[in-house]
Amino acid sequence: MTGRHRNPVRKSFSSPLASAFVIAMTVLWTAPTLGLLVTSLRPKQDVTTDGWWNALIHPDFGLGNYHAVLFEGGSGGSTGLMPFLVNSLAISIPATLFPLVLAAMAAYALAWVRFRGSDAVFFTVFALQVVPLQMALIPLLRLFSSGAHLGSLTLIPAVDLKGSYAPVWLAHTMFAMPLAVFLLHNFIAQLPRDLMEAAVVDGASHFKIFRSIVLPLCAPALASFAIFQFLWVWNDLLVALTFAGGTPEVAPMTVRLAQQAGSLGGRWELLTAGAFLSIIVPLIVFFSLQRYFVRGLLAGSVKG
Repeated sequence: MTGRHRNPVRKSFSSPLASAFVIAMTVLWTAPTLGLLVTSLRPKQDVTTDGWWNALIHPDFGLGNYHAVLFEGGSGGSTGLMPFLVNSLAISIPATLFPLVLAAMAAYALAWVRFRGSDAVFFTVFALQVVPLQMALIPLLRLFSSGAHLGSLTLIPAVDLKGSYAPVWLAHTMFAMPLAVFLLHNFIAQLPRDLMEAAVVDGASHFKIFRSIVLPLCAPALASFAIFQFLWVWNDLLVALTFAGGTPEVAPMTVRLAQQAGSLGGRWELLTAGAFLSIIVPLIVFFSLQRYFVRGLLAGSVKG
């Protein structure tokens, strides 16, 4: 009965009409990005006189806008986008790896290492997802700058982290941990019990099981979370402004793009070049991990 009900649904989604609808939606979704790319490659006089679609008929492309926005800042100065691009990479890569490693170990411990209160710990971590990020920014910033005190007793000393990437790494790691632990725990908990018990019988330690069995099997889930976390950190502006302070030494590209949107409001060719630079790295990451991403989304949806 189930198969007879499922076949019409599959046929409807694989029909020519459904395929045409998907193609049309893909074209509509891609058109703005294509316009952004074409505009970023055109000279200023062409951008201000006609639409980007005319460049497809009479192409006049060049990389001058990218050179200007990367190394000149659009005005001949020395505040180009390149240092901020490096800062974004220096922030995004560790801020993705730190919660990924910590959450994977915590998820394994909560799923397969039984101890008193493990369920309470898991539900507490799960409940932390409801805390809005905006409510935690200022208390966390005060914790970094002033520490925590109970009367005259210092519980947590103040840490001078100004002018470094460390507070941004810590903030993103803290905010990502509840969701990461929850997602990875659900994946790791579904691993075959016979496989884990056989490893224990063979004398494997928890570290050996985690490194040799759990990590390879949960690679799709790790890649899925890595994509989400990298995109979040790369596109973040609020956390970077709060903990990095917007200084050029540690500020990411989003901070510089926000500044350019105000100072280069009429220079569309430079703004589009900077905007396309900001999306090209996430696109590379997504397409590099796409196969793991799909497997991670499908993992656990079917049993048996």
